[in-house]
Amino acid sequence: MKTMDCKTIALIAGDGQLPLEIARRLTCKGCPPVVYSFGEHAGRLSKYALELVRLSGLSLGFLFDDMRSRGIKEIIMAGVVPKTLMYHQGLQDSKLRQLLKKLHSRDDHNLLANIVSAFEASGFLVVGYRDLISDWLATEGHIAGRYVTEEELDDVDYGRKVAKALLPLSFGQTLVIHKRAVVAVEAMEGTDAMLLRAGSLTRGGIVLKMMRPDQDERYDLPTVGIKTLQNMSNAGLKCLAIEADRTIIIEPNEFKRYAESFDIAVLGVRH
Repeated sequence: MKTMDCKTIALIAGDGQLPLEIARRLTCKGCPPVVYSFGEHAGRLSKYALELVRLSGLSLGFLFDDMRSRGIKEIIMAGVVPKTLMYHQGLQDSKLRQLLKKLHSRDDHNLLANIVSAFEASGFLVVGYRDLISDWLATEGHIAGRYVTEEELDDVDYGRKVAKALLPLSFGQTLVIHKRAVVAVEAMEGTDAMLLRAGSLTRGGIVLKMMRPDQDERYDLPTVGIKTLQNMSNAGLKCLAIEADRTIIIEPNEFKRYAESFDIAVLGVRH
């Protein structure tokens, strides 16, 4: 493989498969990243990393200094960052604590946006990754599994109206709707915990996952994967509607196989 002429790029990697795939694809292009990993599975990233730096806390000062010393100009942010790193004071440095004090709200959207602004104010460029994984983006219409029923489509349409009202408030990215009733709304607990909570309330209904219109696609694209389908199946939820072109399907071929085996309908929709 011919090596590309590329700059050193940093990948700030949270948990999940997405950072691993991004690192793999960058390496295949001849641009292995310096990986700063919060995740539990950092070892898997090492084979695709120019160098792997393990992080136990969110120290903005350390990141700024270390990246400058390596001549890094561009940063990719991907994966799930544990909430304890964001909200546990013992895992924060003085720069992050100063940033948090200035926030008018601490929802995920506002917090991430301000962290990105802090990187950019320090001379770094936060770049998107969607072009790297464009084949993992959801398409419009039927995606996997069986086809949706008319009742499910009606719940999807109702859920889109609810999402339109909730998303600007920075919560409700994922909803569970059953017979035009809101069963569960995602907040800080995350999608997986919300799905299990919904399963304790009702058996049946649809799961809708969408982005707020102004959500920054460089670092904050929603993801679904096999674990999503497993939790849906355990909760008795048999239809998943995700936003087309703005939702990442982790390992789509495996995802489609599991959707078929769980008898779950998956479709891509738009706002």
